[in-house]
Amino acid sequence: MIRSADTLFARLFGGALAAILLAHLLAFAWFTHYGPPPPPHPAAPVAELQADGTPRQPPERPKPPLFGGPVVPLVFQLVTLVIAAWYGAKALANPVRRLSDAAERLSDDLDSPPLAITGPREARQAAQTFNLMQEKLREQLQQRARMLAAVSHDLRTPLARLKLRVEQIDDQRLHDQMSQDLNDMIGMIDATLSYFNQNRQSEAMQQFDVQALIESLAENAQDNGDEVTYQGICRPLKTQPMALRSCLHNLIDNALRYAGSAHVDILDEADRVRIAVVDNGPGIAPEFFESVFEPFYRLEGSRNRNSGGVGMGMTIAREAAWRMGGDLQLSQTPGGGLTAVLNLPRA
Repeated sequence: MIRSADTLFARLFGGALAAILLAHLLAFAWFTHYGPPPPPHPAAPVAELQADGTPRQPPERPKPPLFGGPVVPLVFQLVTLVIAAWYGAKALANPVRRLSDAAERLSDDLDSPPLAITGPREARQAAQTFNLMQEKLREQLQQRARMLAAVSHDLRTPLARLKLRVEQIDDQRLHDQMSQDLNDMIGMIDATLSYFNQNRQSEAMQQFDVQALIESLAENAQDNGDEVTYQGICRPLKTQPMALRSCLHNLIDNALRYAGSAHVDILDEADRVRIAVVDNGPGIAPEFFESVFEPFYRLEGSRNRNSGGVGMGMTIAREAAWRMGGDLQLSQTPGGGLTAVLNLPRA
């Protein structure tokens, strides 16, 4: 039973029912007006006589238009049902498409405009639920950021006191070990806050000079005494400047930390920009390529704690690449080392 006409079910059912009724009404009117088609072998009718004895002529039925047979009503039925099917498919697809577009906008920007509450009742309910989910996600992220900021603030005070007390330890070996542990804890706190702050920020896409950014990063590294070179040219790209800077900075910093030098190779193609940060350090085994993107994951041995870092640089770099609509993959450098390849789409 249809309780309300303001539902998707009522609209689909009503449209299909109207199409079926119209098709049958036209067929009924057509056969009433033009009559059924003649039998294949009609028998000779018995002629009726008029008063003067001449045969009575039967009344002539109108000649069917175009051609005989029930083609016209059948064609009308087909057209009517096709229109009803098209309307039904559109009524079903529009709410799904609106939800899909809103979900895509939400994945790029958590502060995107809410979904308009229009359409049949089911579509309005889905839009309200989607907007409520978006609001709850924003609240949860804000609460998480506040909690992390509070925790990091509260941790810094006892850590600072511990560092002062460590300085009073006479055993140099124990002093160095405890100092390293404290520095690791402080670095993990700073890296975690940086990671969540970058993910929380929303940045608009804009035309950006990628070539100038790479040149600037290389020159800054060279001013600090680091060996960073680059090769290739690139046209301006529509991207997120801060996310791109964060990604490339972490990739170059990672190469400098473990290899002492970095080379940036730029390849500008029709549909994408490929930026490879190459080092000739100890490298990583292929089975660990995905593991190093996990937060706080560090390989012991070739890349250990003594070389610095808390295991967040590659995580931040890949997250930034995803926010720009690209991807970040690792491969082995020919001859030894690690190559980080950033692919950014031009469309």
